[in-house]
Amino acid sequence: MTLNQLYYAIAISKENSLNDAAKKLFISQPSLTGAMHSLESELGFDIFIRSKTGVTLTAKGEEFIGYAKSVVEQYDILNAKFISKQGVKRSFSVSTQHYTFATNAFIELVKEYGCDEYEFEIKETKTYDVIKNVKNQNSELGILYLNDFNEKVLSKVFSEANVAFTPLFDCHIYAYLSKGNPLAKEKLKSGEMIELSELDKYPCLSFNQGEHNSAYYSEEVLSTRHYHRSIRANDRATMLNLIKGLNGYTLCSGIICEDLNGDDYCAIKLNVDEKMTIGYISRKNAIISDIGKMYIEEISKYKNNILE
Repeated sequence: MTLNQLYYAIAISKENSLNDAAKKLFISQPSLTGAMHSLESELGFDIFIRSKTGVTLTAKGEEFIGYAKSVVEQYDILNAKFISKQGVKRSFSVSTQHYTFATNAFIELVKEYGCDEYEFEIKETKTYDVIKNVKNQNSELGILYLNDFNEKVLSKVFSEANVAFTPLFDCHIYAYLSKGNPLAKEKLKSGEMIELSELDKYPCLSFNQGEHNSAYYSEEVLSTRHYHRSIRANDRATMLNLIKGLNGYTLCSGIICEDLNGDDYCAIKLNVDEKMTIGYISRKNAIISDIGKMYIEEISKYKNNILE
């Protein structure tokens, strides 16, 4: 296996076409095809599925490309630092459940990074994909939560994916509502907690987890409770519109970020004993990059924003 073969495989995975990848690499398609056949023969499995419409990664290929990207990135850093003596464009990717504070932490990371060239990426996505992205090294870190209900199942999933969970802080459970919601107005005035039964006449909103819509993958706690009215959404913007337009609510950590969501919403504590632990997953035995450490430091600051 050579470094060039890794570069070639990564290029093909980006272009989904041998012909387009060959053009980007300034080599002939037969040479590129030969290099890939040689690499796959050495590995003992196919990296790509080839068809008339292009190429796609196999399951093993997707995992391999994740490791290949890591090796190539480290080589580029070594080359820039010790051989070419030139700067290198640094990259960082994080996958996260739909948390405003995770986005805010990413914004602060970009502001503080202080280099002219970088390629950063944040993926707000489904729980399963957060784990998958870290497993396949498409993201260095993944931000999600554990609680008493999902911990046993997700810990097994983490182990099978060769990732480890590191806790950052614990949170009580809050209902996130529009300040115009009648129940929100009542509770903000009285200062009382919300009883679950008081929410029954309002739509409960949750994030769609696609084909992995098991309660264990839910981004919201109390996912096995029966809700009289429920709506699923795919993104935070839609969720906020539904909260405001339908007097809906979702269950959350209570970490409020008005900078991004605005001040039209509030979090009111639920009268339940449930708690959730926010943390990050990373590949087992992997050394977290300096940029990754910076991001963890930024997100850890939100411990000070936790409502009591």
